[in-house]
Amino acid sequence: MITKIIKNETDYEQALERIDALMDAAAGTPEGDELELLATLVELYEEQAHPVALPNPVDAIKFRMEQGGLKQKDLIPFIGSASKVSEVLSGRRSLSLAMIRKLHQGLGVPAEVLLQDSKSTAPELLAELDWSKFPIKEMRKRGWLEDSAEDAAETMLWSWAKSLGEEALQPAYLRQHVRSKGKEDVYALNAWRIRVLLLAAAQELPAYKKGTVTTEFVRDMVRFSYLENGPLLAKEFLAKNGIHFVTERHLPHTHLDGAAFKFPDGSPVVALTLRHDRQDNFWFTLCHELAHVALHFDGNEHDAFFDNLDQSESNDIEGEADRWATEALIPSDVWKAADLCTHPTTAKIRSFAEALRISPVIPAGRVRMETGNFRLFGKYVAGQKVRRFFEG
Repeated sequence: MITKIIKNETDYEQALERIDALMDAAAGTPEGDELELLATLVELYEEQAHPVALPNPVDAIKFRMEQGGLKQKDLIPFIGSASKVSEVLSGRRSLSLAMIRKLHQGLGVPAEVLLQDSKSTAPELLAELDWSKFPIKEMRKRGWLEDSAEDAAETMLWSWAKSLGEEALQPAYLRQHVRSKGKEDVYALNAWRIRVLLLAAAQELPAYKKGTVTTEFVRDMVRFSYLENGPLLAKEFLAKNGIHFVTERHLPHTHLDGAAFKFPDGSPVVALTLRHDRQDNFWFTLCHELAHVALHFDGNEHDAFFDNLDQSESNDIEGEADRWATEALIPSDVWKAADLCTHPTTAKIRSFAEALRISPVIPAGRVRMETGNFRLFGKYVAGQKVRRFFEG
């Protein structure tokens, strides 16, 4: 009599042989009880060792069509148009979340069958979103979405979750930190975040090593500002160290200068909007986002930071990042000794920058900030554009 859990194929074969011998046992007898026990043990083992594969989503839809005597035109209410129905059934178009929901509710096709290509179960988080609040018009205008796309935001988010994993999407809603002087459009923030992470995910970089970003690391990077194409060299420098760098204009009602994110594997993403087309803003914002990587990512405190650096008030975390970035750009003892804020002149600024081998816009911008006099070096700072390096 077999009374132990089936752990391998030998146990499984023995159990099947015993079941064959007991098939005629009457219920309620010792042999009948043994047969019932063995059948349960075999079923448990088969579920683990020999799971039955789910049918292909398209095959499941076609099977439901045969059952209900449906034609392709009958799927239009669930998929969207005759051409889309044809593309889905031929395998040329993937199912969007909206299609999945309608096919499940309208035709009764099991959700787990329709969702299997996504490598994820239906995320409750996505289901709770109000898709109408995403800035679809602006997203289409920028070429993020096809003009003809239906359920565009839902499709984009779902396809992104499929490619990067649902876990990568959730922190944008659950563990993000927003530094802003006004009420931000959360849907626009997350649409922008998804766009940035999609662009970053397309970059093939070496693995990032925790602890890479230090003040010395950033100072090495900032020395590229001394060169004409410094911003592009900084991007290359970050890439070689496993740090994704992306530029993407902010969406309306987001007031963003930059952001720092973390992929599920721990690799950081730094994104700038270049909202202010000046190199002093570029270098400080870049250093501020790298400060978040150095200070707040390795310990898993946060997964996303959105920064509007026009906002002077900040909490402890942002204040810490501001101080770290300021120190990384120019060491405090060096800055204090130079005393550039007292009777600042262009000659002093250029001489100081030459000694540090950095762009003069960096000390010029700091003088403007610390004195509160933004007329100082105005024409010079305004003339140092940065978007031209990243256009197109």
